[in-house]
Amino acid sequence: MDTRLDALRQWVAQRHRLRPDTLDLGVIADDASFRRYFRLTLPDGSTRILMDAPPEQEDCRAFVEIASQWRQGGLPVPRIEKADIEQGFIELQDLGDIMLRSQLQELQQHPSPAGSSLPAPVINRMAQAIELAVDVATQPADQLPSYDSEWLGRELDLFPQWCLHWLSLTPPDEWPRLRDTLISSMIDQPQVTVHRDFHPQNLMCHQNRLWIIDFQGAVRGPLTYDPASLLRDRNPAWPDRAQRHWIEAWHRRAHDHGLIEPVSARAIRELVDASATQRSLKVLGLFCRLAHRDGKSRYLRMLPLFAEHVRQGLNRQQFGGFHHWFEHTFMPGLDARLSESTSMGGAS
Repeated sequence: MDTRLDALRQWVAQRHRLRPDTLDLGVIADDASFRRYFRLTLPDGSTRILMDAPPEQEDCRAFVEIASQWRQGGLPVPRIEKADIEQGFIELQDLGDIMLRSQLQELQQHPSPAGSSLPAPVINRMAQAIELAVDVATQPADQLPSYDSEWLGRELDLFPQWCLHWLSLTPPDEWPRLRDTLISSMIDQPQVTVHRDFHPQNLMCHQNRLWIIDFQGAVRGPLTYDPASLLRDRNPAWPDRAQRHWIEAWHRRAHDHGLIEPVSARAIRELVDASATQRSLKVLGLFCRLAHRDGKSRYLRMLPLFAEHVRQGLNRQQFGGFHHWFEHTFMPGLDARLSESTSMGGAS
C-alpha cells in the first residue's frame, strides 16, 4: 500500500474539489533522490506536475524559496501553484516532456555543415544553455549553503568509499594530492550561485525556450561548476572544438556580467576541467552508492561515461601517476566488474 500516494491524492483532490478516486495521475519518473513526480490531468484538460518529496528524506522548502527568488530574478523556472511543506507535496506548472538531452539527440541527426563536427542547431541550443548558466550565476548567493572545501572533499571521498570499494581497488599514492588540488582550484574561483545539477536532463524545452528544473540543491560555489556539469554529464564527450567554443562564449558572457576577470583560454579551460573532474569522480562514487545501497542498478550503465570525463579533464602532466593508474588499473577493473554485473543481471 502506497500511503504517500494516497495522501497526495487526498491533498490534490481537496485542492481541486475532486474525488480522489477520479484523479487522472500518471507517473513521470523518480530520480537519484527520494522524490517522485506525477502528471495530473484536470477535467478541463489542463495539466500540472506533482512533486512528492517525503519530509523525512527531502526538505522541499529550499525548492519553494529558490523558485520564488529565481522567478523574481527573471530566470525561467516552473511556477508553483501550491505547496504543502509539512507533507512534502508541491503542485507545479507543467513544462512538458522534452528535455534538452532528448532534443539534442534529435538535433544531432541533422547534417553538419562543412568544417563543423556538429549540426548548427546543436551548437546554437547548447550556446543558449551556456548563456543560461551565466544567468544562474548572477542570482544572489548570500542565503545559499556554501559549497566549501569540506563539502567538496566529502564528495570526492565517495570515489574510494563506494566505487573503488566495489572494484576491490585502493587509491593510488597520488590520490591525496589530486584531491587537494581539485578542491583548491574550485575554492579559489569566484564563488557564485551554482545550480549544482545543471545538465541537459534538468533543462526543459518549452515554449521555444529553455527552463530550469531540479534546482533545490543550489549552493554558493565555484563559477565553472555549472558549465562543467552541462558539458560533461550523461552524454559522450562533446568534440573538443565545440567545447572550446562554448567555454569561450561562457567566459565572455561571465566577464560581461562582472563575474570573472579576463583570463587566457587555457586558464579558463583548466578551471572547467578541475570542476568537471571533481564532479565526475564524485558521480562515480555516488552512482555506485545508488546501485549498491539503494538498489538503483541502472546507474551502473553510466559509469563509463563519467570515467571518460575524468580522463578528459585530468591534467596528465601534473598527475601522470594517477593518470597511469586510472588508465591501466581503474579502467580495466571497471570494465571487468561491469561485464560481470551485466552477466548476472545487475546493471539492468
